[in-house]
Amino acid sequence: MYRFRRLRRDVRIRSMMQETRLHPKDFIYPVFVIEGENIKNPVASMPGIYQYSIDRLEEILEQIKEAGIGGIMLFGIPRHKDPQGSQAYAADGITQRAVRYIKENYPEIYIVVDICLCEYTSHGHCGMVHGEEILNDETLPYLVKMAVSLAEAGADMAAPSDMMDGRVAAIREGLDQAGFTQMPIMAYSAKFASAYYGPFRDAAHSAPGFGDRKSYQMDFANGQEAIREIGADIEEGADIVMVKPALAYLDVLKQAALTFKVPLAVYNVSGEYAMVKAAAANGWIDEKRIVMENLTAMKRAGAQIIITYHALDAVKWL
Repeated sequence: MYRFRRLRRDVRIRSMMQETRLHPKDFIYPVFVIEGENIKNPVASMPGIYQYSIDRLEEILEQIKEAGIGGIMLFGIPRHKDPQGSQAYAADGITQRAVRYIKENYPEIYIVVDICLCEYTSHGHCGMVHGEEILNDETLPYLVKMAVSLAEAGADMAAPSDMMDGRVAAIREGLDQAGFTQMPIMAYSAKFASAYYGPFRDAAHSAPGFGDRKSYQMDFANGQEAIREIGADIEEGADIVMVKPALAYLDVLKQAALTFKVPLAVYNVSGEYAMVKAAAANGWIDEKRIVMENLTAMKRAGAQIIITYHALDAVKWL
């Protein structure tokens, strides 16, 4: 009989045998920036998460810098919204101004910018609309304009999350033509139409004004389609591909890791975070143990990058 427990007898040997290890550089921390002054708005459905005005961003950026986290994912919340989402690609848009502020004051922080129109459009959808149809090809030029505008502001990486067909190729071509040939793209490739996004829509003010996003985000029942989506984004020029959400989709993440030899990211989304926080607040779970188990599972399944609201806590617990 082989005795597996020989290598589990005490903490010293267990530590040596550990196959998967987390590191602060594995994490990207989402940050919400809102127009106005002296604002630090708590997100009710996401305890510990806030919307910051630019003049108060240092409060969270100092924590991120001190923690040594790999980078941030920046989401802007504009004051003005219109059908074309014009503030998404305005030179003086909230996200552009935030990028410039971070680059000037925290140049060591790596800035990933979400490329999507939902936070900026008056209808709340991720693309242009005609009636109640979300238009695909007509949306692509606006996504390109947004990516180029944020690259010009100083962003380090573009992360298109809109799920329009062909957007990675369009953004790659647009960035290259604008001279940003070295700017990488992290594509939200397998982004599912998930109920886990609810709290994020409170944080980013991005709930759709009509209908839902099932005509462009993926059916959560489809695993093989997710692999095809990832493959298509790689062919179009994505440098990193992402699976979103995380916990209910670790099978997709693992299959992607086995199928494609490219860097993989996973987004541990707002609903997953909120469930842990709510259960911990009620004393039903041990928050530290649950969070570290969840994040380790994501890395074990193949993620090299974990986008998570738990990042600051996780670094303290490592």
